[in-house]
Amino acid sequence: MYRLSQERVARRLRDLYVNGVSDSTLEVILGARSLDEIVTGLDATQRIATQDAQIVRQTRALRTRVAEREEKLTEAKARQAAIVEGLASEKRAIEGKLAERQRLLASVKDEIARLQEVERRRQAELRRQAERELERQRRAAETQARARTEADEAAAATPASPGDGDGLSGTALDAADYVPPPPDASKGAQVVAIALQYLGVPYKWGGASPETGFDCSGLTMYVYAQVGISLPHLAAAQYRMGVPVPKSELQPGDLVFFNRLTHMGMYIGGGNFIHAPRTGDVVKISPLSDPYYVANWVGARRVL
Repeated sequence: MYRLSQERVARRLRDLYVNGVSDSTLEVILGARSLDEIVTGLDATQRIATQDAQIVRQTRALRTRVAEREEKLTEAKARQAAIVEGLASEKRAIEGKLAERQRLLASVKDEIARLQEVERRRQAELRRQAERELERQRRAAETQARARTEADEAAAATPASPGDGDGLSGTALDAADYVPPPPDASKGAQVVAIALQYLGVPYKWGGASPETGFDCSGLTMYVYAQVGISLPHLAAAQYRMGVPVPKSELQPGDLVFFNRLTHMGMYIGGGNFIHAPRTGDVVKISPLSDPYYVANWVGARRVL
């Protein structure tokens, strides 16, 4: 029964939707057999017509809402598709940029590796030059020592003549032939040789040992301590030690200072100095002729 009612209602709705509301008043009058049937029929017809009209209005309103919702759904789908496409395009752009940056990073890494190799070779050559300079100084010191010994032996073997206050005879080395060694040349060569042992030790701010690392003044302080000379752990304080030296008269072991006394190193000869430059770097050799060190030169001190 319920199904039959549903089917009838469905058919009625379809009829109303297709044909609209029909005027059945004449049908009721003509088909009635009495006045009561006419009244009852007209009343029923009026109620049915009212219900039909309401159903039609509701159906049309529902149809309008469905159409509006379908339109909104279509617009929403279009917006969603546009957003999805925009995100996909942005993703492709990001992936492209990421790939480009990865290629750039690989190129930078290759360039860094190349520069590191160039610097490694340069440091090796500078070290060889420093070692050759130390060997030259050692031989020169030995030659000068032998000359002094021979002069002393000759002076001791020759009796002094009256009035010869220097105790030297004509067979001894003439003063014009004698070349004095640089002041404490052997000690200067010694501190340079000690410093060269620490090439490659990492920079560490405040560091003063090969185990923890060196900063610029920590390196010179540590090296000089090994030859019995105490230096403060501050570049500006070390600048107050010893005596000033002109740049043109630098000797191995002299301390050199730069950039308003915020950096320093040790001269090793050949126009080069050894130092601990900065965070991320290591103890290395650099030329005094480098434009930065030329522009930021402060002075030099000799403490040996």
